Amino acid sequence: MLRRLADERARRGGSVWGSHMLLQIAVLVVALGGFFASATASDAADRPIPTDRLLLRDGSHVKGEKVRFSATGVATLTPGSLDDPRVHGGTLEIAGRGAGDGATGFIPLRPSGWRALGAGVPAGYVYDDTVNPSGVRRVEIRTAAGGGSLLVVGGSDAWPYRVAQPQGAIDVRLTLGDDVFCARLSTYESNGQGRVVAVDAPAPAQCTPRAVRCGNNVVDGGDDCDDGNASSTDGCTTACRLTDRRAMCAGVPAAFGDDVATELVTDQVDTPVHLSAPPLDTHRLFIVEQEGRIRIVKDGVLLPTPFLDIEGAVLCCGERGLFSVAFHPGYAANRRFFVYYTDNDGRLVLARFQASASNPDVADPASKRILLRIPHPRFGNHNGGQLAFGPDGFLYMGTGDGGGGGDPDENAQDGTSLLGKMLRIDVDVEESPYRDVPASNPDADAGRKLGLIWSIGLRNPWRFSFDRLTGDLYVADVGQGNVEEVNFRPGSSAGGENYGWDFFEGSNCFEPDPPGGSCPARPPFVFPVVEYTHDDGCSVTGGHVYRGCALPALHGTYFYSDFCTPFVRTFRGVSGGVAQNQDDRTAELAPGGGRTLNSISSFGEDARGEMYVVGRDGEVYRIVPD
Repeated sequence: MLRRLADERARRGGSVWGSHMLLQIAVLVVALGGFFASATASDAADRPIPTDRLLLRDGSHVKGEKVRFSATGVATLTPGSLDDPRVHGGTLEIAGRGAGDGATGFIPLRPSGWRALGAGVPAGYVYDDTVNPSGVRRVEIRTAAGGGSLLVVGGSDAWPYRVAQPQGAIDVRLTLGDDVFCARLSTYESNGQGRVVAVDAPAPAQCTPRAVRCGNNVVDGGDDCDDGNASSTDGCTTACRLTDRRAMCAGVPAAFGDDVATELVTDQVDTPVHLSAPPLDTHRLFIVEQEGRIRIVKDGVLLPTPFLDIEGAVLCCGERGLFSVAFHPGYAANRRFFVYYTDNDGRLVLARFQASASNPDVADPASKRILLRIPHPRFGNHNGGQLAFGPDGFLYMGTGDGGGGGDPDENAQDGTSLLGKMLRIDVDVEESPYRDVPASNPDADAGRKLGLIWSIGLRNPWRFSFDRLTGDLYVADVGQGNVEEVNFRPGSSAGGENYGWDFFEGSNCFEPDPPGGSCPARPPFVFPVVEYTHDDGCSVTGGHVYRGCALPALHGTYFYSDFCTPFVRTFRGVSGGVAQNQDDRTAELAPGGGRTLNSISSFGEDARGEMYVVGRDGEVYRIVPD
């Protein structure tokens, strides 16, 4: 199936990345079908079939929604010829070929819904879905020596095919494993708004390529989204453009399970340390290069001109450089984004830029505004590095403790220092210094700088993130010589947390006060939900909670890694201060083909919430269904 779709794209004159994107769609379609290995049937192939009758009704018809497709005398449906859908599952798609015609998108037929007909070698399979969430109630496929049969029956207000006009030719595709059973109907007993009856279609000569168009309930071509074009007020316009997050997953195929793999996005970037994307921008990825550049991957192509190049203003490298980028929630309107870097004096800098008004793929260097400079005079390490907008619309910034070993300047516990802190900043300010203290900060009255402090007691929070759904905060804090940690705070937090450094390293007592005594009582410090020793790694790389479209079974799962030992581990949920459902995904996500995950400097999310793994050696991978 993958090869067919790639060849199809090539025939249409697409770019290499165009083929790659279509392959990604194919991967998702295959995942929908549950196809994780080579087809078991020896003659796996396209299987054109004749059709007796197709009835389609939508909700505008007086009798309501209905689908019924029947095919008999199907010569390719012989005993032993089918992949077992109890293993592979399947998909069904019905789509009109004309502009404005209806389409179902890919309807998943889950493995658990299938049962075999007969004992021994099955005489066929039946799919039953009494819940009927897709509108498909029953699929029955029977084999026989003289030719088998196929029946699809369904209805309910969930049925997605809309008959807004007389239809052109209609394609029906049932995919089981690597087999595609296809039919095309163009002879009608009835063809008008609300109802179509097509009859007596011979088997097509071959299964033709899918029609890529807006309105087919599948994100393809240049679509942002595709929900069938019923309305422009539901988050996805009739032109397949996103207007808000409600429709972010509209038309994106979703996998059955939580098996994952990696797919190379690019290996042509230099020392990448962060990846992000503006809200609702499903076509671009922004990759931060430590030396001081931000590169764009646009529809799969790495653009030659950097989006931003401030290399001359950035002190690099080691633990210094350009660390991260955060796009304003209103970026589509105000074009504002924020960067975090060390300047040539070693100070931690928060700066604001705007994208060019005439070219969205480059920033306007004249738009630069400095919001904050934090002195970092003694050491080059422990600079923090993460910027992220919280669900409250404020910008959060994680700073390191100032460097050296053991926080020699005692910054992390010092309420008069901005080092070793989580800062919460109102950046919707038009006059210098282009920032303000949110009134709800714990010590908002402490001044225009110290009032920014949201929480204290951090050593080097290189990466932190917010759960897109719940607003929960996950902070990965790089340890000293023994323990790496991931901390958790619920979205309801009012701030003021003390994460314990340098009294504690992880949950271990590190520096008693006074020396030689004992560490303070554990409450009210916040302790890690996950920690591991330096037997497993040396520098934790925090990730994200997965909330993407392609792998709904992974929703709520937090990913993290280590820069020194490039494992990929996950957990889902926190209970009693302990991470739950912990797992190791390293083997699953190994790229293969001579490539490896090395020096994982960051995880990233695109606009849909799909997750990426960033290797500082120059490779960026997308996590995809397997």
